[in-house]
Amino acid sequence: MEGISVCKKSSKLGKKDDLYHVIHKVPYGDSPYVKAKHAQLVDKDPEAAIVLFWKAINCGDKVDSALKDMAVVMKQLDRSEEAIEAIKSFRGLCSKHSQESLDNVLLDLYKKCGKIEEQIELLKRKLRLIYQGEAFNGRTTRTARSHGKKFQVSIKQETARLLGNLGWAYMQKENYMMAEVVFKKAQMVDADANKACNLGLCLMRQSRYKEAYYILEEVLMGIIPGSDEIKSRKRAEELLEELNANLPQPEFMDALGLDDDFVKGIDDLLDAWNTNNRPRRLPIFEEISSFRDQLAC
Repeated sequence: MEGISVCKKSSKLGKKDDLYHVIHKVPYGDSPYVKAKHAQLVDKDPEAAIVLFWKAINCGDKVDSALKDMAVVMKQLDRSEEAIEAIKSFRGLCSKHSQESLDNVLLDLYKKCGKIEEQIELLKRKLRLIYQGEAFNGRTTRTARSHGKKFQVSIKQETARLLGNLGWAYMQKENYMMAEVVFKKAQMVDADANKACNLGLCLMRQSRYKEAYYILEEVLMGIIPGSDEIKSRKRAEELLEELNANLPQPEFMDALGLDDDFVKGIDDLLDAWNTNNRPRRLPIFEEISSFRDQLAC
């Protein structure tokens, strides 16, 4: 009976220990990496966590995860430059399948530090790997995580995402012509409302208001995938307000190429669209429709 009692007690302790690790999302064991994760997630001591992550890297203990986690903690402490150097110096110790996730961390660090040229070069390299068939470790999809949830990302989606990020990097450099080319390429691969808004803004910065107007209206009319998202619709509305505010009203109407008798305001224009009198779609969206038809075949 005493043996059974000890076993039950041991079982309860084991379940309690399991629950502790689940709640705090820390691994089992007593290695430097486990201690580092404990300092990071349980003790909330990022400085101590960094020291222990360094120790894990030097000991060869889960180097892939230790390097990535350490860089993330350093970023939180505004030590992004140090994190960049750490990844560059020690990624050679990491496995091949971890390089892609390290690149993603590196991109975030470049953004944090305002290193636009480095972002562009890294994004181009990642795109080259896709074109060469070396991305996703040879698979057609990979598992991604956002806000604690896992989901599958296809090569097509990843290509469009990287192109969108590359276009935005060119926007930061005020290279609007290059940004436009990249954004349009991204839309042809996998169109969405967020990239459409970025393209609209890019065209506005080039004073091509008519094209920008039509693209933003495509978002508000729900024609582009993702247009139903509140964030995208709100951004399209804000960009249209900016477009309207930055132009005198007569010039705005001239830019749209519409007669004064026809346009009595934005509401009338939307009513006209709803009765199938909408202006012609931009060529880029015709290209996207053609591209989708090709994929369907």
